[in-house]
Parts: sequence; structure tokens; C-alpha cells
Amino acid sequence: MNRVRVGSLYTFRPVFIDRIDGRVPIVSGTFVRVINLPNAPKANVMNHCHIESLDGNFLGMVHVNSLVKEK
Repeated sequence: MNRVRVGSLYTFRPVFIDRIDGRVPIVSGTFVRVINLPNAPKANVMNHCHIESLDGNFLGMVHVNSLVKEK
């Protein structure tokens, strides 16, 4: 399992669970930022995290393996 850091930028490449769920309105290859929300589980709890777009729009919760750190 991957671990992600809050505030870091990642490329969204959905794994199977995020493909079949379909609640996150973005496509593969989109750059996103990991965030923590008040009164919600922190990033990496149960291998999920909340993400937002680079302009600050909330996108949803995804599996941490769907996020790839680009070099």
C-alpha cells in the first residue's frame, strides 16, 4: 500500500475500486492535491484520502493506490 502526504501533488490514476465506484468526477492523468477535512478520517486511514483539484475544488475520497507521485 502507498502512503500519501497531505498537501502534496499527485497524478490520479484510478485503481479498480475507484473505477467501479465512479463518484470522483475526474479522469485519469489529472493532477490533484491530498487534503484533510475537519471531522473526517485523516489521509491514509483505511488506505483512503480526500483530494481536491489544483484550484481548490473538492473532488472526493479515493484509494491511496490511485495516486502516483510523479518525478
